[in-house]
Amino acid sequence: MKVILKADIKGVGKKNEVINAADGYARNFLFPKNLAVEANTENMKKLQAQKDATQYKKDTEKEEAKKIAEKMNKIMVRINVKAGENGKIFGGVSAKDIAENLELQHNIKVDKKKIDLRETIKTLGIHTVEIKLFEGVIGKIKIDVRG
Repeated sequence: MKVILKADIKGVGKKNEVINAADGYARNFLFPKNLAVEANTENMKKLQAQKDATQYKKDTEKEEAKKIAEKMNKIMVRINVKAGENGKIFGGVSAKDIAENLELQHNIKVDKKKIDLRETIKTLGIHTVEIKLFEGVIGKIKIDVRG
C-alpha cells in the first residue's frame, strides 16, 4: 500500500515521503498513530501543493539573499578597538562584533553563526569576511578595524 509519511520514522522514511508499506503495518501502526495517510489522489495533490509552496518560499528567500549579498559587496563596516603601539588589538574582533556593527551601521541583520570567521581578527586594517546568507549564496564584506 502506498502511504505518505507525516513524520520521520527511523528505518522507514522521512516526512512527506511516499513509500510502499505493508498493508498490515499501514493499517495497524501508521494510520492509528497518525504517522501516515493513504497516498490517494486527493492526498497526493495536497502533498504536491505543499511541496510547491515550500519551493516558492525557498526561491523567494534565495532571491532576497542574493540582493543582500550584492548590497554587502559594496559596503564597509568600521569597528573601533583598543590597540597597542605595534598594531595588535587587545582581545580581538569576533563574529558577534561584526554582526552587531553590521546591524548598527547598515541595518542588515545577520546571525553571527553565518559569519565565516576562522579566528578572531587581531590586527588593524581592512579585512574581507564571507557571510553565508543562504544555501549557495555568500556575501563578502569589508571590515575596517581601527585603533
